[in-house]
Amino acid sequence: MRIGQGYDVHRMVGERRLILGGVEIPYEKGLLGHSDADVLVHAVMDALLGAAALGDIGQHFPDTDPAYKGISSIELLKHVGALLEEKGYVVENIDATIIAQRPKLAAYRPQMAKNIAEALHLDTGRVSVKATTEEGLGFTGSGEGIASQAITLLTEVADYCYDNRMIQTGCGGCGGCQKNDGAEM
Repeated sequence: MRIGQGYDVHRMVGERRLILGGVEIPYEKGLLGHSDADVLVHAVMDALLGAAALGDIGQHFPDTDPAYKGISSIELLKHVGALLEEKGYVVENIDATIIAQRPKLAAYRPQMAKNIAEALHLDTGRVSVKATTEEGLGFTGSGEGIASQAITLLTEVADYCYDNRMIQTGCGGCGGCQKNDGAEM
């Protein structure tokens, strides 16, 4: 098993849409960034890449590359998911927290979790999105910015048992590592 954590922060500015978890939130300000500046998805991507020791989002999607100008972070998350799949990892779960004084986000959190889960081909029950305020303290508390933290657990496919039948029959019936009725398969 591999654990990864991610953190991201973006400044709030006028004349930008506020996108969190792939959801457009009605608000008078948005987040400044090269892409859509989805701070939640950026933290999730960094957690996933970190758990797999594959660097960070700046390495994969540099803000100097015009190809990523204004791009949906959910699209970038799909790319990260494909990379993890290619490297043989399964996402067990994601737990993320958005840190923002305003706007209120409770009504949008289920859709955010769903968007992240769908981008990674996960059951929605494997993705938790929470939100908290900073009680008016710091740059998030004053509304100058929004931050997000995420943590994830990955399993290597070789070690992953996703079907109860595998416990009895082994992977593809190979019998290499599982026991059946107390005898080696």
